[in-house]
Amino acid sequence: MDGSGSSLRLRLLSGFAVFHDGRPVDLPMGAQRVIALLALHNRPLQRDYIAGMLWLDTPDERAAANLRSTLWRIQQRVDGLLEARGTSLRLGASVTVDLREAEVLARGELDGRVSAWQVDELAGDLLPDWYDDWVVLERERFRQLRLQALESLCDRHIDRGDLGKALDAALATLLGEPLRESAHRAVIRVHLASGNLADALRQYSLCRRLLREHLDVEPSPQLTSLIGDAAVMARRDAPAPS
Repeated sequence: MDGSGSSLRLRLLSGFAVFHDGRPVDLPMGAQRVIALLALHNRPLQRDYIAGMLWLDTPDERAAANLRSTLWRIQQRVDGLLEARGTSLRLGASVTVDLREAEVLARGELDGRVSAWQVDELAGDLLPDWYDDWVVLERERFRQLRLQALESLCDRHIDRGDLGKALDAALATLLGEPLRESAHRAVIRVHLASGNLADALRQYSLCRRLLREHLDVEPSPQLTSLIGDAAVMARRDAPAPS
């Protein structure tokens, strides 16, 4: 299972897909789960561990047989996707994975090593329709990483005065987590930098309502102070009535 000389790409963001030389490969759900498990661990895994994780309620012998059958189906559809070494399996060394590329991009943004990228490169959640525990945990880890990177991108665009791109990044963050106060703060900061106090106040009201309805909490003093200071300055700068 270690074919070479072809292009293999695994997509895990916004849904599962495998592409072989640019063409999608149709794989049954069992095969998708094996591939996804190996991709998320990003290291060789023992066959017994894989079988136990994916066929939890199945006797060991039957789970091992299910894994063998699944591996055979994968090999029949596309060679080189997996590599077998004794009792262990791993993703093929030549397979590119969009999740890993997105992680490098996000960490580069947070470390100050990446300066040119687009919001849509970090727009997708990890396997959004999968509910296995091992997927849910990884999805939350990656979600936090990408939202932090989007907020950082928003800040950079505000500092540069590129407020259109800043708003795109802020809204992408908010779409990723509507109850994230820092995402609302990012949108408010863009509106204030644009001189749109009414839009900033509306965003604050939305944030306050969502936090009250879903979490039974109020916005933080820092956010309240941000919007309050802006309102005070707007009243101070307003022309006196004639």
